[in-house]
Order: sequence, then structure tokens, then C-alpha cells
Amino acid sequence: MLARLEQIVRSIAFYAVFYFGSLFYVLVTLASQLVGGYGVQSIAAGWSRYHRACARYLLGIRLKVEGTLPTSGVLVAMKHEAFYEAIDMPALFTSPVVFAKAELMRMPLWGRAAAAYGLISVERADGAKALREMLTAARKHVADGRILAIFPEGTRIAHGSQAPLQSGFAGLYKLLNLPVVPLAVNSGPLYHRLWKRKGTITVLVGETIPPGLPRDEAEARVLAAINALNAE
Repeated sequence: MLARLEQIVRSIAFYAVFYFGSLFYVLVTLASQLVGGYGVQSIAAGWSRYHRACARYLLGIRLKVEGTLPTSGVLVAMKHEAFYEAIDMPALFTSPVVFAKAELMRMPLWGRAAAAYGLISVERADGAKALREMLTAARKHVADGRILAIFPEGTRIAHGSQAPLQSGFAGLYKLLNLPVVPLAVNSGPLYHRLWKRKGTITVLVGETIPPGLPRDEAEARVLAAINALNAE
């Protein structure tokens, strides 16, 4: 009973502090557009670190990274179990460019801030046209030295489960011709719940997958690597 009460109190405090603070970061990002978007990437990184601090000190959730994270010239393919890893991306990497569902980009205020940062909208219903637009934007960001990141299963997947990779991953892998660094994560049991639990979230860096492999082999290797923490 006491443990449950602690979860509730911690979670309410987290929701109040994090979401109120997030509004501040969104407004600062929009205000930065008045001076040509200066500092947007730094603002996003600050927001991400703010979230990590809120999770650490209000929820009791720590983050542990096992392996060496890449710094440039790759496509990161990450397991998606909770919003934690999506929000943590700018703290985990330097100015990563994330492929995000188009619905997120249409959110009031936040969507404009995300577009200013450089998130790439994924319009699944547009098929080949969407892929061409994604490739154009992705190549520009790669040329600027930014890491690309995708949740290849397309949505959040419950811990212990796995889903087939979305077709867009294969297209990006083939046409971008970049190495893929798969990341497993086990955030679901702690974070993807109304009353969040304290503990440690692990990000496990998998073996780099070279470009140019047959689609079936590349997808099988990514799928195995991003689900490496499913049993934990």
C-alpha cells in the first residue's frame, strides 16, 4: 500500500513539474523563430535533460547506457516502449533528427517547435511520395553531421513483445546507404503506465549493421538487436 501511494505521489509531482516546464521550453523555441531559429537544438537538448532530471529526482528512474553510442553518420534504430526514449533522444545524442509520426507534428505549439528543430514527418498514407520527401530531408541533415533516428516498429510496443518492422525502414536503409546502430530499451515496465515505478532503464547498444545487406538479413538483425532486453 505504501509503495503504491509513493508511486502515485511521485507520478503526480512528475506530471505537474515536467509538463509545466515543457510549455516553457516550447514557448522559448517558438520565440527563437523571431531571431531566425537560433539555438533551437540547444533548447531541445535542455528540454530533454530537464525530462531526464524530472524522471530521476521525482520518479526515481535512472538511465544506464551499455555500449558506445555513435556520434555521426548512422541511422539509429531504437525499440520504442514508452515516451521516455523519444523525449530522451536529444540528451542521448547530439542534435539527433528523429522520424516522427505526422500526427505528432500537427499538435498545437509542440508541432511547430518540433518542425523548427528538424524532426522529419512520416506521412504513412502518402507511400512513395512520403519516402521521397523523407529522403530529401534526411540527406540534408546527414550532410550537416546530424544522426538520424527511427523507431522501426512504427509505434510503441509492449515490453516482452515484438512487431514486424515497418516498410519505411527498409526503404531508408537501402536508399540512405548508412550503417544502422540498433538500440534496445526496457522502459515500458517503469514508464509506460499512469503511476510510474522507480528503477533503472537500460539502453543497450547493439552491433553496427553495415549498409548494403539484403533486406531480409538487415531487418532480421535489427529486429533481434532491438528486442535484446525483452526477457529482462
